[in-house]
Amino acid sequence: MNVTERQYALDLDAKDPLAKFRSEYVINDPEICYLDGNSLGRLPKRTITAINDYLLKDWGTKVVEGWGEWIEEPFTTGDLLGRTTLGAAPGQVLVTDTTSVNFYQLVGAALAARPGRKTIIIDGANFPTDRYILQGYAKTHGLNLITIDNEDPAISQHERITPELLEKYLSDDVALVSFEVIQYRAGARNDIKAITDLARKYGAFTIWDCSHAVGAIDMQFDRDGVDLAVGCTYKFGSAGPGAPGWLYVSKRIQNELQVPIQGWHAQENQFEMGATFKRANGLAGFQIATPSIIALRSVQTSFGIIEEAGIANIEAKCAIGTQMMIELYDAWLADLGFTLNTPRDAKLRGGHVSLVHPEGKRIAFALRQISNVIPDYRAPNSVRLAISPLQNSYVEIWDGFSRLRDLVATKQYEKISNTNSKVT
Repeated sequence: MNVTERQYALDLDAKDPLAKFRSEYVINDPEICYLDGNSLGRLPKRTITAINDYLLKDWGTKVVEGWGEWIEEPFTTGDLLGRTTLGAAPGQVLVTDTTSVNFYQLVGAALAARPGRKTIIIDGANFPTDRYILQGYAKTHGLNLITIDNEDPAISQHERITPELLEKYLSDDVALVSFEVIQYRAGARNDIKAITDLARKYGAFTIWDCSHAVGAIDMQFDRDGVDLAVGCTYKFGSAGPGAPGWLYVSKRIQNELQVPIQGWHAQENQFEMGATFKRANGLAGFQIATPSIIALRSVQTSFGIIEEAGIANIEAKCAIGTQMMIELYDAWLADLGFTLNTPRDAKLRGGHVSLVHPEGKRIAFALRQISNVIPDYRAPNSVRLAISPLQNSYVEIWDGFSRLRDLVATKQYEKISNTNSKVT
């Protein structure tokens, strides 16, 4: 069966072991091709029940007495997320705060643990928040910030950071390096173990941002010797808009690090209300303040579904779905001015592909307004399209690409003149 025939996608759906999970999510309009799960996942139906139950049966009835149970949820939820998606043993993942706050915390802790070192490294294609936070640290602490220009195709293919590229910048003055597991724009995957091992050879910490990887690919932090990592829960994780982030700190270095924000939840013997801060041992020393239990319940339900499905199965469907996207690009889109900015090797990509077009922004807006397809746009000219394996059928992906082809081939996107929006 040829990939350009719709039956190709229908046949994949017929034998998809994850197809049953689609009914777990709220899909109000079956005609929409929702290909933006790498930005915000759909709402799990179980979350509606979980939140209502919490409001009525927990907060509503227990009031403050509930804290005797609730106070442990950042840790138990972290253990769930860790074993489900990160290959992390208990006691290493904390679901708390935002990805940005967690990144700020871990950068500060890593720098304090390497006081004689003045160089930090990131890449130019990294997510803006991470770059901005490192720029802030460099400015306030007088550090040397190296930003690898991996947006230049002559330096890096599909924005990937390879060990060969990184080693050119490493020295005994480097305190930390920070990269994304999946490049947010291009969808390319970096080699977690190889880069972590290389940085460690120079005595530097590696902080991984997993926001576009968690819930899409099978990561094995403990096996690969990861030091530190952060990520969100609302993309492939489907925990909801603004759901809490998480941080991972390997047990072997937990007591070596001290985060810069010394909140009362990180205090040893917290409710003794001591006059001075004394850091709690282990992962507890990385928490700042009171967690949102409502938000944690959303993480628990959404990652509970991921655990049932199995992250290896999810990654396998990501590979099949993105391969279908690439083959449809070859057949339909390459001759319409698009360029593929995602690796063709499934082992080198995640759950989304990036299609570059000079009119990328107008096309992305037109897909939403004309074609009933939801992608997203990333400057300067990338249209990102994702498969969320528990939510998307293969035929939903196929239909979305068919509509994209028709939109551009007929130049219907040229009807769009206003692309002013705070969110793209």
